[in-house]
Amino acid sequence: MSLTVYGASWCPDVKRSRALLDGLGIEYSYVDVEADAAAEARVRELQNGARRIPTIVWADGTFLVEPSDDELSARL
Repeated sequence: MSLTVYGASWCPDVKRSRALLDGLGIEYSYVDVEADAAAEARVRELQNGARRIPTIVWADGTFLVEPSDDELSARL
């Protein structure tokens, strides 16, 4: 499974989602949207201009925005 987590270090929802993934031993790439303008643009593209984080993207292009732990676990 290939995942990319777009987020920012200050966001509690990003920290929560990353902790869930880490706890399950799931590998993912993390991209800070505040440090990477292309990543922020990608998030805005996926969300029709919005920038809500975390945005978690799978290799097939599907994604979740600000998922709860239950939503993220169900998708895994």
